[in-house]
Amino acid sequence: MSTHRHITRALLPLLVVALVAVGALAKLAFARDTASIGTGIVIVNTRLAYTEAAAAGTGMVIGSSGEILTNNHVISGASRITVTVPGTGHTYTAKVVGYDVSDDVAVLKLANASNLKTVSVRTAATSVGLTVTAVGNAGGTGSLTRATGTVTATGQTITASDEEGSSETLTGLIETNANVQADDSGGPLLDSSGKVVAMTTAASANGGFRFADASSTGYAIPIAKALKVAEAIDAGDSSARVHIGATAFLGISVSTTGDSPYGYSYDTQGAAIAGVVSGGPAAKAGLQAGDIIVSIDGRTVTSPTSVRSIVLTKKPGQKVSVRYVDEAGTSTTTVTLASGPPQ
Repeated sequence: MSTHRHITRALLPLLVVALVAVGALAKLAFARDTASIGTGIVIVNTRLAYTEAAAAGTGMVIGSSGEILTNNHVISGASRITVTVPGTGHTYTAKVVGYDVSDDVAVLKLANASNLKTVSVRTAATSVGLTVTAVGNAGGTGSLTRATGTVTATGQTITASDEEGSSETLTGLIETNANVQADDSGGPLLDSSGKVVAMTTAASANGGFRFADASSTGYAIPIAKALKVAEAIDAGDSSARVHIGATAFLGISVSTTGDSPYGYSYDTQGAAIAGVVSGGPAAKAGLQAGDIIVSIDGRTVTSPTSVRSIVLTKKPGQKVSVRYVDEAGTSTTTVTLASGPPQ
């Protein structure tokens, strides 16, 4: 999440996490003998599809051949992802192996990487009062910084929102008073020995929780939980939560109907189209900015989040029926989904 990125899900809040037993990590090799704080932490940079806007975040090396753990919101919407290893300065091209929107976890694979140093993880439970250090690419500067604090609560549930009105409810989080910053997302929360106890994810802002903004109250995903998702992704275990492979693309940006700037005043629940990608699937099907999507393939749309959730269950090339409302009333059109960036 970078201060120069002003697009959906680029800026996710940060969080501290407690670590329970990690369990058997059969496929991914996790180092447990890190000599110094910072080993295995990397810089993630992205370019957003269709806009080429830049964004940044942080990641952790969980496999010496280039498996990277980060937040889903760090890579959401990206058409190009690169990862830089501090110290060596070597930059790799990365592809998305898979992601879990609900848990805000993603796994990347670096091209032509080998013998990378991996993070060390803590398998003991994290408790309130534990001294922790958040390490990350604060402000998207391309260098790692640290912020020390303590764990102030565990087992927290928050609903974090983005700039388009989409939101995700994250559970089992750990709260910290470490001063996490934008672009620390995907980075580790370390104990005093330099072991990872959680992955920074969210922060409170203006009475709510945002995928953005610096805050004195941060939140993180327990590393055990994040690694469990990573194992499912690595194994190719697609599910209602875990997405593997290419992502279906509708070609729109959406907002809540109350946020629609186009002058229509319908008493209609749904998601308003804020923008349409020129030449994209939605545009080819006749959808345009200002239309309000009320269902996709018979599934009711109540918010921008439900649009994303429904489309994530589809495959590129699949045809879907979209019911929408415009100035003329209610209509239905068929959209052939394309292949697009991760959600």
